Amino acid sequence: MKWQSGLAIFALFWVLSAFFVMPFGVKTAEEAGQERVPGQAESAPANFNPKRILVRTTIVAGILFGLFLLNMRMGWITMDTLTFFHPPSSQN
Repeated sequence: MKWQSGLAIFALFWVLSAFFVMPFGVKTAEEAGQERVPGQAESAPANFNPKRILVRTTIVAGILFGLFLLNMRMGWITMDTLTFFHPPSSQN
């Protein structure tokens, strides 16, 4: 695989991981025991920390990308193992 392809695939894993990571550890102002700012939505996070989210997302994406590379090298899951791509022919 070319490094450009690897970078593009890692970026896809990174964006996907960001959506998984963002909701964890976030508390609303009510849950954190803080007063809301006038005009603030009830669901707005009180302790939003983008640096922590970036680090967590990069770690999760790295693990997923590593598993992807290992699968490419070892061939654990191939197109032949996914039966919905090649359904077994029914014999009458």
